[in-house]
Amino acid sequence: MSRLTDSFRNIFKIDELRQRIIYTVALLVVVRFGAHVTLPGIDVHALERQAGSGGANSLFGLYDLFVGGAFKNAAIFALGIMPYISTSIIIQLMGSVVPYFQKLQKEGEDGRKKITQLTRVGTFVVGALQAVGVAVHLRSMQGGVVADGVSPVLFMISTVFCLAAGTMFMMWLGEQITERGIGNGISLIIFIGIIARFPSALLDEFKDIGTDAGKNIIVEVVLIAFFVGIIAFVVLITQGIRKIPVQYAKRVIGRKVYGGTTQHIPIRINTAGVMPIIFAQAILFIPTTLIQFFPNSPFAMGVARFFDYRSVSHAIIFGLMIVVFTYFYTAIAFNPRDVADTMKKQGGFIPGVRPGRNTSDYIDNILTHLTLPGAIFLAIIAILPTFVTGLGVTSGFAQFFGGTSLLIMVGVALDTLQQIESHLLMHNYDGLMKTGKLKGRSSGGGVYGGGGF
Repeated sequence: MSRLTDSFRNIFKIDELRQRIIYTVALLVVVRFGAHVTLPGIDVHALERQAGSGGANSLFGLYDLFVGGAFKNAAIFALGIMPYISTSIIIQLMGSVVPYFQKLQKEGEDGRKKITQLTRVGTFVVGALQAVGVAVHLRSMQGGVVADGVSPVLFMISTVFCLAAGTMFMMWLGEQITERGIGNGISLIIFIGIIARFPSALLDEFKDIGTDAGKNIIVEVVLIAFFVGIIAFVVLITQGIRKIPVQYAKRVIGRKVYGGTTQHIPIRINTAGVMPIIFAQAILFIPTTLIQFFPNSPFAMGVARFFDYRSVSHAIIFGLMIVVFTYFYTAIAFNPRDVADTMKKQGGFIPGVRPGRNTSDYIDNILTHLTLPGAIFLAIIAILPTFVTGLGVTSGFAQFFGGTSLLIMVGVALDTLQQIESHLLMHNYDGLMKTGKLKGRSSGGGVYGGGGF
């Protein structure tokens, strides 16, 4: 314990690292502040009365999860960083099928700059379109959420402008954190939005302990132990990799000898990250969201019971969709043929495997075998909140037992700790762990998996 305490003390002995951490915390405070600044023309008291009417089991509830409650608050940061993520995913998918984007990905630094510029433009367009939808949604809410006397046209213009500008500002904050702070800025913005819900969720879970209708303290202690065990299991799987050894032949260039070393290709058990859960969750929430527009239809009520997140049918469909999307996204995020071609150009080969097509097939075979346990792991984590809710846990606290919340928190925490670890080792301090080798997900580019942001 003393070793860990000394490591945290060392963090603040390094001027650069201390400034980076303070800078990151300051910008994240700005993010949380913006999540509580209400849009112009909104009646705050009417909005509080309507809070939660959309339900967590809807597409709006899923969106609100990623923006840290800003959507429910009708804040200027209500769209969060989601338009940027949506645009990044679209461009990443296009990079697999559109020749122009494939060319940009292979152009090095110049190509990355062009992709970044296109992503920024796409973020503004997507954000403006989503802002129009939010404005229409707020106007349609009952209870006079939009203040009386506010011009519909003026409200639409001001809402679109504020939300689009808020998204672009948050994207800029994320880039500043990545460049001048610590950790991946975009991922940290989502992380802080999710973790901000944890104190209130924990309070709701334990507030009735000791009362006549309250919960048993022993049961709650066991529940916390189970929660810690799940986190440890997620960290274990997230860190799990399969190393493929790669031998590089010796090359003589001038008077220098290159190569002759053995390295490895790390393939993660969970290469797809959290994206399969997000895809499956978004699709399953669409029927539930549409059903809300037909409250008096018996057919709609039957469909609602079938897709209810507490039902066994929902858990089975959800799990199967996650397995399918895991294979789909893994195929996009990790291309064995590109890896084999790069190895061949650099004079690398896997011992016992011929370069080229055989190497590609060998890597693809290993990736296929690793994807199945990774997909099953994601499916189990995704449906855990459903079963935990059935045990009497409050819905807010149950969200942290699995699904997107837990995976994002663990992934971002590992990324950030890995960067702090690198700074400590670079300045000749002991790392945070005994081995001094805390493996983060930075090589994947972000919390979402191989593509990352």
